[in-house]
Amino acid sequence: MSNESRLSDEQVTEVVKKKQKRNRPDLANFGQEYIEPGDNANFISFNMRFMNLPKLDFSDIPAVEKRIELYFSECFSHDMRPGMAGLAYALGVDRRTLWEWKTGGRRAESTPGLADTIKKACTFLEVLWEQYMQNGKISPPNGIFLGKNNFGYVDEQQVVVTPNNPLQDLDAETARKRITDAIPADDDE
Repeated sequence: MSNESRLSDEQVTEVVKKKQKRNRPDLANFGQEYIEPGDNANFISFNMRFMNLPKLDFSDIPAVEKRIELYFSECFSHDMRPGMAGLAYALGVDRRTLWEWKTGGRRAESTPGLADTIKKACTFLEVLWEQYMQNGKISPPNGIFLGKNNFGYVDEQQVVVTPNNPLQDLDAETARKRITDAIPADDDE
């Protein structure tokens, strides 16, 4: 790119300012309204705590329990809400793997005590989620999403169809007469 086609620093700043302007002043801080100074640093430092932990031997149940306890202790000390993805991250597994262990699949049955340990931790998370929901500490849409994705809750509607046959209690002759009377007569006849 030649020097002639490059924008000056002032021109770049002007372009950025134009792109940042919004037509609606009420949306000037959209997406940032709940972020306080220091929040991102807290989130990052919290998660970095688990990034380089040694791999767990999941047949060593006391080590798994200790890691779970570490996760909850770190949540407590950082004043962070614990979650399924965070717990899975602390354990060094995927959230779906944690779900499979919780529900008795994959490796849970071959490792004595693993499923019980994971179920206990997940039940603890579910109880916290319920308490947050009941006390207005999580917005309902977010809480519903978390309940469905992390704890297996579902929205169900039951539709009960009851046949409505007004002729069912009538004898055949009365039913035939009602049907015949209900048919409009042709004006041509």
